[in-house]
Amino acid sequence: MPDQIVVASVNHGLREEAASEVALVERLCADLGVSFKALCAELAPGNVQAQARAARYRALDDWAKDNGLGAVATAHHADDQAETLLMRLNRGSGLSGLAGVRAETHMPGSDTLLLRPLLGWRQAELQRVCADAEVTPASDPSNVDWRYDRARIRAELSEAKWIDVEGLAASAYHLSDALRAVEWYAQEDWEERVFREETAGGPQFKYYANVPRVISIETIVRIIADFGGSASRSDAGRAFDRLWEFENASIAGVLITPGSERIETLGVEMRVWRFAPEPPRRAH
Repeated sequence: MPDQIVVASVNHGLREEAASEVALVERLCADLGVSFKALCAELAPGNVQAQARAARYRALDDWAKDNGLGAVATAHHADDQAETLLMRLNRGSGLSGLAGVRAETHMPGSDTLLLRPLLGWRQAELQRVCADAEVTPASDPSNVDWRYDRARIRAELSEAKWIDVEGLAASAYHLSDALRAVEWYAQEDWEERVFREETAGGPQFKYYANVPRVISIETIVRIIADFGGSASRSDAGRAFDRLWEFENASIAGVLITPGSERIETLGVEMRVWRFAPEPPRRAH
């Protein structure tokens, strides 16, 4: 088994203790006969925790590709899942956010498989596993730093005995299941109702919008990506609302114009939205 697993630990360069924590993992791997790699992550400016997460995944993705790994597994557990769900509920997140951290997905912006095999385990159970193995896990001080939303949520969860962490984690799983259904129908929507048209001014798209809002949002995001742009689901949702009222919408340099078209074979009038690059602005 050890020859089928390799381990990496990421130092974000944010704390002096990080180097010793990486060294702890290296010693454990040496004892187990598991190959180990220490990684460094370079953070972009912005929200520290968000940028640390992005940098960590970039470093792990590069490492996985360099070593031809089949997948990367992280140690997110049920308590992490419950915290994530509560944080995102508090922010008014949509379905993709409320699905929480998924047991199987891909690295952000990559085709590297990302697994989270411990989502069914409570933090206390994992602590007992470490204790039984006579391993003292490292403690990240940001976990109790109230400047961060997650630390405050974690503190509230520990006090609110009436909250069922396993129930919250199960709800996140069910929402993730619903998201997979939306993604499945969005793929069908893309294949059956979106048509690419080549014009002298470049590619354009015609979209027969005849599905629920949540699915159309996925399709709008995908069309914008095909133009080389990037749109959040919030952006796409606002565009959908305008288009549904037969008003133009614009996202990431793409102009979307609403209309309708009679489909003679079906005998119905359908909404049709056209996507094209925005015309250049005229200088005054």
